[in-house]
Amino acid sequence: MIRMLLRVLGHQYARPVRRTVALMTTTAILEGLSYALLVPVLAALFERDAAAARPWLIAFGAAVAVYAGLRYVSDLSGFRVGTTLLRGTYRRLGDHLARLPIGWYGPGRVGEVSLLAGRGVLQAMSVIAHLLTPYVSAAVTPLTIVAVMLAHDWRLGLAALLAAPAVAAVQLWTGRATAAADAERHHRDQQAAGRVVEYLQAQPVLRAGGRTVERFGLLDDSLREIRRASRRSALSALPGVLGLSLTVQAILTALLVLGTYLALGGGIGAAEVLAILVLAARCADPLLSLADLGGQLRGARAELAKLDTLLSTPPLPEPREPVRPDRHDLEFDSVTFRHGDRTVIDDLSLTLPEGRRLAVVGPSGAGKSTLLQLLARFHDVDSGAVRIGGADVRAVDTRTLMSRIAIVFQDVYLFEGTIEDNIRLGRPDATEAEVREAATAARLDEVIDRLPDGWATDVGEGGALLSGGERQRVSIARALLKDAPIVLLDEVTSALDPVNEEAVHAGIERLVAGRTVVMVAHRLRTVRDADRIAFLDAGRIVESGTHDDLLRRGGRYAAFWEISMAPAANGGVDVRASGS
Repeated sequence: MIRMLLRVLGHQYARPVRRTVALMTTTAILEGLSYALLVPVLAALFERDAAAARPWLIAFGAAVAVYAGLRYVSDLSGFRVGTTLLRGTYRRLGDHLARLPIGWYGPGRVGEVSLLAGRGVLQAMSVIAHLLTPYVSAAVTPLTIVAVMLAHDWRLGLAALLAAPAVAAVQLWTGRATAAADAERHHRDQQAAGRVVEYLQAQPVLRAGGRTVERFGLLDDSLREIRRASRRSALSALPGVLGLSLTVQAILTALLVLGTYLALGGGIGAAEVLAILVLAARCADPLLSLADLGGQLRGARAELAKLDTLLSTPPLPEPREPVRPDRHDLEFDSVTFRHGDRTVIDDLSLTLPEGRRLAVVGPSGAGKSTLLQLLARFHDVDSGAVRIGGADVRAVDTRTLMSRIAIVFQDVYLFEGTIEDNIRLGRPDATEAEVREAATAARLDEVIDRLPDGWATDVGEGGALLSGGERQRVSIARALLKDAPIVLLDEVTSALDPVNEEAVHAGIERLVAGRTVVMVAHRLRTVRDADRIAFLDAGRIVESGTHDDLLRRGGRYAAFWEISMAPAANGGVDVRASGS
């Protein structure tokens, strides 16, 4: 387990961990040796020779005092190293999650990562702080006492030593018997965590359907499965607990029988037999604690294995010799991208000169948003190449690539903090005047003026205290402040009211001026001024050209245009081509 722990954390932590383990082991050995001093004490007392017992009692007291001091230092070292490891684990986990491909964050990952980052990391790192000391003591102290027994009488010592494989076998059998049940319980915990998140996110739908007082069936089912899995896990561990208890009791009984036999035969004194049996009885408590400690360690080891698996998930590789594009034209060169068994982009080729605007339209599931993600290298292509300024995005390091791109998504996420904090994410070193200018260009100043705390207004978790249009304006101000030469727009006006849509459009016009722009269009009327329109279907470009050219051809784009314009002509609402 220590080897896995160091693999998860990195070997820079090896020295303090090994030093702590060595200190714990030394403490456990001293504890066992201190009990050895009880043998002459008890032998002298049984012979009613108090004078002979006195120096051994003094030595025993001194050994206990030294043991207590070492135990304090050992426990303190464990807590300090555990705290350091916990901090290092969270830092490494956060850094690694930030470098994983966006495609890795599929369904179910929210529950899995939240459990692992919360309870999982704490349980795994509790090994050093809370579990290792009692476990080392439970394993090493009895072995030290057995060594003492061997020194006093090799027959009783050998009998006690032969019991060690039996205890180890029970522990191994218990671990194997509970492995499947523990894995199922973790799976159920992960499912339930995902259901809780789903339940919270589904509140608007549930309330709109008048189901606020009803139970959420999927969550209830998950909680029932957790209860069943926990019961099975407890029941699977019960035979091991009973087996260990019976094994320890059988060992003590065997030693008692052997000691009695030796005493009756005159091979050993009765007082010495009783003293050694007292030592053997002292082994019982730590050995019995192995059942509980073993279960906790197996749980911690399982979490460590999950951390190890997650941290071993390869991030998108960084180039060894990165290049820096000196232009900002875009090219898709025979690009194919698959998600699982599905081909999302199929042998697609497309170019966009620097400073031009490309609009991508098409039916739901066509792969429109995926094109933007490939440009930003949220995924790597399966074949072909995506190039910026003639350089393959895989040959550009992530920091340089993202400095060239500003992205405005349909679903805007804001971090808890003030409006200004969220705008500054675009360029943290921007001056106050630059931040204000970006906000004004995005027409965010109108929102700030009517908020009670103005710039200091807290947006809430995820931006929940702002409306969708207000969050979108913050996102545009953030992109304006970044001042990147390439802008990617992913259906940014798809769900806005007319007032916010007009304000957002004004901000977008300021954002895209003079830049290379790729926009995924939801409302077809927003794409008519694009320099080029690509109609995407099933991952392929089926039509390409300007708005007027495509209308004259009377193809797929013209049909979509007629459908989207018909309701507006009749006083209705736009028909939209949903995103992908």
